Amino acid sequence: MTIRLIHAGLGGWGGDWEANAIGPVAEVDRVAVVEPHEPTLRRFQELRGLPDAACSTSFEETLASVDADAVLLTTPVRTHVPMALQALEAGKHVLVEKPFASTVEEAAVAVRRAEELGLVLQVSQNYRFYPAPRAAQQLLAAGELGDLSGISVDFRRWDHDAAAGTYGHYDFPHPLIHDMAIHHFDLLRKITGQEAVRVFARASDPDWSRYAEEAAAVMSIELADGLVVSYRGSWVSRLPQTNWGGTWTVDGSEGALTFTTRAGGPAGPDGDAVTVFRPGADPAPVPLPEMPLWGRSAGLQEFARAVEGGPASEANARGNLGSVALMEAATRSAASGRVEDVVVPADLRVPPTPRTEVPR
Repeated sequence: MTIRLIHAGLGGWGGDWEANAIGPVAEVDRVAVVEPHEPTLRRFQELRGLPDAACSTSFEETLASVDADAVLLTTPVRTHVPMALQALEAGKHVLVEKPFASTVEEAAVAVRRAEELGLVLQVSQNYRFYPAPRAAQQLLAAGELGDLSGISVDFRRWDHDAAAGTYGHYDFPHPLIHDMAIHHFDLLRKITGQEAVRVFARASDPDWSRYAEEAAAVMSIELADGLVVSYRGSWVSRLPQTNWGGTWTVDGSEGALTFTTRAGGPAGPDGDAVTVFRPGADPAPVPLPEMPLWGRSAGLQEFARAVEGGPASEANARGNLGSVALMEAATRSAASGRVEDVVVPADLRVPPTPRTEVPR
């Protein structure tokens, strides 16, 4: 079976969803699009040859008039929860782009309502659906590195060549912490199976930066088991560029690993790599799992299968609250100059993933 999908938001990233992410998913039939900016809508309609009945500037009217099972929201973050609630009240399942919301309090409203209505609410945390983080997660869950002593994450990109006033990313709210680091926060929770409990963040924006808010940040993140994570991210780095998923180092008593993910090119996950380091041995590349679909397409496939009655995706909205909470706490810390607690409402917390020790 296929689910009938309304797609709302055809801006740059929403258009990329249409060009690259939705088509490979056989379980989905996108039956209508919504875009409030009419020139953008009409350009897309002409490009795809869509009938008028499948194109609208009104989300409310489309929910009422189009026979659909679910909604994909690739709209600005301030609209995520209000539009998700509209769709849920109309009986639609919802897949929403990251970040889910700017605060846990706002996100929790949608999580609770979806659960009350028995509808699927999922967040497109697409970096989870790449082979390198999955391989790293498996190694850590099996205890292959022994007791962990530290994790470091580096993200470096030069995203500063457009003229001021011509590039919307410069004006995004919290472009480093909310728009980019949210991916790395979510990967951290995925590979360790642990929740963050405290964070100290320092954000910076050089005098010459065209960003309205932080272009770079450095953070120390404490996990529930006491492990401390070092994070550095920048949109204005002239150093060699990392993949979008960053460069990760994980140290342990029995060895260490490095991994990188999401090169971002048309070759899919070809940029992913995991390497294990053990005392007295050469560095060993780790075979990566085969993934017929990856990134947004893999997440959309999990969403469709959950809508059809299958298991909930690992990116379900309740599970994503820990990532939103870390993002929110990092934002508070950057403003306050203090260590901030990472808080998820007690009734919505997800138990940590147990680690399986492997006999040696």
